[in-house]
Amino acid sequence: MKPEDRPKPSSRPKSKWVAKRIGRGAPKKASEGKPGAIVLPSRPLRREPGALKQKASEAGALILRQPSGQRPAPPPDSAPEEDQAPELIHGRHAVEAAINGERSINRIWIIPKLRYAPDFLSLIEAAKAAGAVVQEVDVRRLSQMTQNAKHQGIVAQVAPYSYRELPDLVAQAKAKTSQPVLVVLDSITDPHNLGAIARTVEAMGGQGIVLPQRRAVGVTATVSKVAAGALEYLPIARVVNLNRALEYLKEEGFWIYGTTLDTSTPWYRLKFSGAIALVVGAEGSGLSLSVQKSCDFLGTIPLQGQIGSLNASVATGMALYEIWRQRWENTLDLNSLS
Repeated sequence: MKPEDRPKPSSRPKSKWVAKRIGRGAPKKASEGKPGAIVLPSRPLRREPGALKQKASEAGALILRQPSGQRPAPPPDSAPEEDQAPELIHGRHAVEAAINGERSINRIWIIPKLRYAPDFLSLIEAAKAAGAVVQEVDVRRLSQMTQNAKHQGIVAQVAPYSYRELPDLVAQAKAKTSQPVLVVLDSITDPHNLGAIARTVEAMGGQGIVLPQRRAVGVTATVSKVAAGALEYLPIARVVNLNRALEYLKEEGFWIYGTTLDTSTPWYRLKFSGAIALVVGAEGSGLSLSVQKSCDFLGTIPLQGQIGSLNASVATGMALYEIWRQRWENTLDLNSLS
């Protein structure tokens, strides 16, 4: 088609919906134009100040932002309260430690084979005396309750784990020994690692664990099972800001030691004395850069094989053993002088 053969704009078919422009003044209603036409105003309508806020409040809407002078003060550096719903723990050691510990037990489900077993009978009777309800069920029922976990024939419903405040944890650690050892975990998300670390820290004589509130796992049924009862004797604190918590530990006289691959200093070359906070990072990412800057000393565990890193719980155990090995060695040297 040649350009001169194209139809003129005036002869092209009009759309069914036509936007009619109006001049200044009050906007016209759609019914005043052509039938079915959409009438658009030439400029947006004015709104009175505060009208939008008034309409929102009348509709029950929440105003999210407030003037800076009226905003509430930021919360203190402590973990927010979590749901106080009961939790399930499973496994013989975990349930036995809960019965002997301070956590209240609401209910116990147990298979008939263990109900009257000699090593469980006294514990079950003690739990019943404390108000717990004991119910005999089959293995299939326990597997459903624990999502096919290794429950070892017993499940208990206990009160939620009670986290400590960091100042309380520090005060309790100092009351136990003049050279306390705390383990600070940076972004550990695997509950099996947290449970294994808790078991190691308690077995080696550590005084507690510090966890960040965000991007890290807390105490769960899996953690309790892997910890094999250590959580009933080991206090754990959760904090909002891990770097701020490390600064607080420094003010309380703790030396901060971090394990990382980003240093050439072997772990056994470091000298451990006084109050110690051992910082361990996740397997993949390790210690964050900001946490490394908050450490007083950084060391690495030398490896000879082809694998370039260790499991977080294994690295924690090796680092803790070196701390206590040096203390035992110093104790032996002092005893030999007498």
